[in-house]
Amino acid sequence: MISEYISQFDLFSWQIISLIFVAGFLAGFINTFAGSGTAINYFLFAILGIPMNVASGTVRLGVIMQAIPISYSFYKKGKLDLIKGFYISIPVTLGAILGAEIAVNIDISIFEKFIGGALFVMLYFLFYDPDRWINGKKVLSTRKVTVKHLLIYLLVGLYGGFLHIGFGIFMMAALVWISGYDLVKAMAIKIFVVLIYTPFVFFVFVMNDQVEYFIGFITGLGNLAGGLLAAGFAVKWGPGFVRWILIVVLSIFSLKLFGIITF
Repeated sequence: MISEYISQFDLFSWQIISLIFVAGFLAGFINTFAGSGTAINYFLFAILGIPMNVASGTVRLGVIMQAIPISYSFYKKGKLDLIKGFYISIPVTLGAILGAEIAVNIDISIFEKFIGGALFVMLYFLFYDPDRWINGKKVLSTRKVTVKHLLIYLLVGLYGGFLHIGFGIFMMAALVWISGYDLVKAMAIKIFVVLIYTPFVFFVFVMNDQVEYFIGFITGLGNLAGGLLAAGFAVKWGPGFVRWILIVVLSIFSLKLFGIITF
């Protein structure tokens, strides 16, 4: 049943379906490389009159549809550290469930400003030590996951369950700086972790009746197409290319959160 806040739109028209699909495609492409591409979906959902909490629940369906085949693609190409990814997904999932519980009731405007500041700091480190992002630090990636790592990933998961926009950026930063992966392998683990934790978060929104299934499905088809294309580019062109995509996304998203630009 279509909710009252979007009842004025003909969601089954080819124009609206195409718009939702294209937004999902762009979001899936950007999210696979870095994160915050979901902001495109939020923007479109705002035009349709969908509240933030329902938008946050709806995008999760597309995220699940995207993460399954892309995780498999990275695994087949030898870029996914499956065992380490599974261990990391445990604290992320626990944090995400808590974050989702907070998201169904809270006003996020102040929190967005805090995240914007954190993204600017991350942008600095992209320029400060570019080789770290491109080459990783193998001595770290071969170590076991420590308690400190688990705590950091728990906090990243908390944010992911709360908002999801920009989750991939924080996740990739943790995977590069804490776990020592290069950007392409960090991308692969990020997508796999998203695949593990998102169904739990999605369930929280479903139980609170905060999902628009039709919109989420069309968005998911776009996410899937854009994500598969991005995964192919990432493996072919390497971490250096991904770093520049990340720089562009970080810059735009940070300015958006501070209200300097609007889109």
